[in-house]
Amino acid sequence: MTTVLQPPLPSHPVLRLRLAPHGNLPRAIDGAWWPRSYDLPAELPGLLAGLPRQWGHITSATVNGAAWSAMPGRLLVSHQVVRLRRTQLESTPHTIVLLAPGRGRWDLLVVPPDTTEQAAEPLMAAAVAAQPSWSPD
Repeated sequence: MTTVLQPPLPSHPVLRLRLAPHGNLPRAIDGAWWPRSYDLPAELPGLLAGLPRQWGHITSATVNGAAWSAMPGRLLVSHQVVRLRRTQLESTPHTIVLLAPGRGRWDLLVVPPDTTEQAAEPLMAAAVAAQPSWSPD
């Protein structure tokens, strides 16, 4: 009899995030994030922990759409307060906007959590391409 040992599962799920290369020209979308649920208080700490240090401390996160579950107005993440907002702007569906005072603003495409891996990968790749042509719908 042969016993095959499975590697232990990571204590934290792998962050599904792709960021566009930094350039001199502003971009409409700075990357793509594929959360595992629409529970922003549960998902946001992992996202913020995976962002580049040069983005600084994110103090505000604005999501678009009614799909996100109920959320508080503020969330404590790594001993820092992050203000959470929801908007219904049609010009920016399926996005999260992250603000860091004095550092900048970053807009990420949010791939819906229930998207299959086969469908999510091309969306994420297109979001970080030089000329993005994505649509999660």
